[in-house]
Amino acid sequence: MEAEEIIPCGTDAGILYVVATPLGNLDDITYRAVEVLSAVDMIAAENVSRTRTLCGRYNIRTKVVSYRRENQETRTPRLLENLVSGKNIALVSDAGTPGISDPGGYLVHAAAGAQIVVRPVPGPCAVIGALSVSAMPAEKFVFLGFLPNKAARRRKVLASLKNEERTVVFFEAPHRLRPALSDLKDTLGDRRVVVAREMTKIFEEFIRGPVSSVLEFLPSGVKGELTIVVEGCRSDQRSMVAPEDVSEKVDKLLMDRDISLREVAERFSAENDITYRRAYKICLERKKFLEQTVENGD
Repeated sequence: MEAEEIIPCGTDAGILYVVATPLGNLDDITYRAVEVLSAVDMIAAENVSRTRTLCGRYNIRTKVVSYRRENQETRTPRLLENLVSGKNIALVSDAGTPGISDPGGYLVHAAAGAQIVVRPVPGPCAVIGALSVSAMPAEKFVFLGFLPNKAARRRKVLASLKNEERTVVFFEAPHRLRPALSDLKDTLGDRRVVVAREMTKIFEEFIRGPVSSVLEFLPSGVKGELTIVVEGCRSDQRSMVAPEDVSEKVDKLLMDRDISLREVAERFSAENDITYRRAYKICLERKKFLEQTVENGD
């Protein structure tokens, strides 16, 4: 196999190649990816060990350097210097396509800003892989990356999708999967979901069904990389919260003596897609009204 000819377009600078690599099964790499990785001067890798394993499989002898979120700000200037001096660099992520919820986007942005030629070498992508077997509409979809770690922020993001008709895809870490699915059920209802785990690997698994049944099926210790696909809002599910329903919703939350007013406001904000400040004001006013009602004996 001859290596791809790598010539900068009209400049003396090198080219930054954004190379997609296998999600797990090393046979999923493309011929062109092997050619580019073999021909460039350097590979900037999110996971050096994993990339060296891939290179060993295909007899790629190119130098591999670390490029992670932790060192992207200090490593980027040096990589740009190499590109400007005429060297060609391949950017690879831990798995899949660089720039999709990983540090690759930082380098691509910097290179484009420096007028360095950036070329994609397409291939595996966890988002598209999960979506393609989800049996949900894929003509249009929304990708969220990783949901926020904190429950209140996570619920707020999910609440903003209450009337989203497109299929939704997001990544999640194993230890946050169950809390995220529980928040999804509480916020969006018992939607159909597909949890894709360890795609293309030995223990590949797709768990399908309403969120409630998926939560029951999940083992106690989920492991591996996870991609979640969620059905969009159907026309019969669109929420139309009338103003008169606000009092009832707030009253129900305030009746829970185990949560503070701040927590009530956070939940109300997330579930109704309004700002925390507005939610807090509504809850505080309602709390004062209820306390006054009790004092007056109404």
